[in-house]
Amino acid sequence: MVERYVMSIDQGTNSTRCILFDHQGRLVSVAQKEHRQYFPKPGWVEHDAVEIWQNLRRVVPEALSAAGVEADQIAAVGLANQRETTVVWDRRTGAPLGRAIVWQDTRTAPLVEELRQRPGEDFFLDRCGLPPSTYFSALRLRWLFDNVKGLEQRAKDGEVLCGTMESWLIWNLTGGADGGLHITDPTNASRTMLMNIRTLTWDEELLELFGVPRPMLPEIRSSVQIYGEAVTLVPGVRIGAALGDQQAALFGQTCFSPGEAKCTYGTGSFLLLNTGNDLVRSRHGLLSTVAYQIGDQRPVYALEGSIAVTGSLVQWFRDRLGLISSAPEIETLARTVEDNGGCYIVPAFSGLFAPRWRSDARGVIVGLTSYITKGHLARAVLEATGWQTREVVDAMNADSAVALRELKVDGGMTSDNLLMQFVADVLDVPVVRPLVAETVSLGAAYAAGLAAGYWPDLEVLRRNWHRAAQWLPDMDPAHREAEYDNWQEAVERALGWVKPPKPEAGPA
Repeated sequence: MVERYVMSIDQGTNSTRCILFDHQGRLVSVAQKEHRQYFPKPGWVEHDAVEIWQNLRRVVPEALSAAGVEADQIAAVGLANQRETTVVWDRRTGAPLGRAIVWQDTRTAPLVEELRQRPGEDFFLDRCGLPPSTYFSALRLRWLFDNVKGLEQRAKDGEVLCGTMESWLIWNLTGGADGGLHITDPTNASRTMLMNIRTLTWDEELLELFGVPRPMLPEIRSSVQIYGEAVTLVPGVRIGAALGDQQAALFGQTCFSPGEAKCTYGTGSFLLLNTGNDLVRSRHGLLSTVAYQIGDQRPVYALEGSIAVTGSLVQWFRDRLGLISSAPEIETLARTVEDNGGCYIVPAFSGLFAPRWRSDARGVIVGLTSYITKGHLARAVLEATGWQTREVVDAMNADSAVALRELKVDGGMTSDNLLMQFVADVLDVPVVRPLVAETVSLGAAYAAGLAAGYWPDLEVLRRNWHRAAQWLPDMDPAHREAEYDNWQEAVERALGWVKPPKPEAGPA
């Protein structure tokens, strides 16, 4: 009997990966290709959607070849994607109308302030579960309409389509301009500020407020269902799932029960707590979001704490400062010192996300003295991720009836043992990493495999989960709280750096 596999496409902030998994959820082969990051102005971050599609066309054959697998051995394909990153393209030609605007981009900050004043934060929280923030897609569309001549009219005329990256890739995989499917799922749609989080449909009031024509938006389908078949790369293979990357990680960590939580440590870090079928509105700066929807079942919701800059701080330390030549070296450098030497780094490169939501914040380094070495800076870089996680967990414990007892972790930064021990220390709970650390990709594979009948139910997926590593807290409580106080003092110094523009003086 010919062995069959499930293919996962993980379109992330820095790269696009294709991974094959077997019935036991084991990684069989992987191919990965990075794409260029564009920073045309301070606070602006862009990607070339065509480059990302071309990279996918390279990595899919590479992953198949590495495993010695033919396309007809693939039971289904699932997609996970960087959320909120927004691309607009021509319906007829398939050409993007400019670069994709990335989730880290802050150009919409003035619009955020307008929306907080009117109609106000509660208006949005009641409808889409999200506060006004540069993080979300609808504000990018409004910015494009206001700044790209003729685009809004073309959207009204039905000439252009928009979507997050899974919509762009599925459209191309299923035929593009020649009948490609224009779809999304509730986990991605819930990050646009345009979907009603209770009905899982585009909300007319929100569409009107942002001036987004409904025909340009993708159809919202369940996260786990057969959407159709690919016509290119893997012709005839069924596409069975689409999930935002952080929801995919929750799925891959098999956090299927209320109260189970995971944190993915990548470019940014994202902590999600399963709240079951109950939509919990946070009172402490977290996001209410859709965790997943399987077929026609009721949606499962989550509380999310989004941290904008964690792994990308290590990249900045490597690429911009040149203090290390590879990301793993930061742990070695940080271990050359006993502590941070009184130095703290607040990486508010894109403002601060949960639980503060301050787009006026910018990064600061505080506590510098002539004693500080690059080892102290390296330790402060890693500790910034731990303290930001602590802030999110504190907010989550305040919103949830049950305090967090264990944190499942995944993503590239979990290979840093010093960081993971620090996270356990500052949270005062065990931190556990699964055998398969690439849980974003695994979650997309699990979802697609469920849709195709490759796996029968969620319990089978639970049995595939195995612990690879565990870190137990080992920090003096008094020291923990003193350091946390210092961190919060540092954060206060990061606030208020971006000032609203002064009104221009009128004629004398």
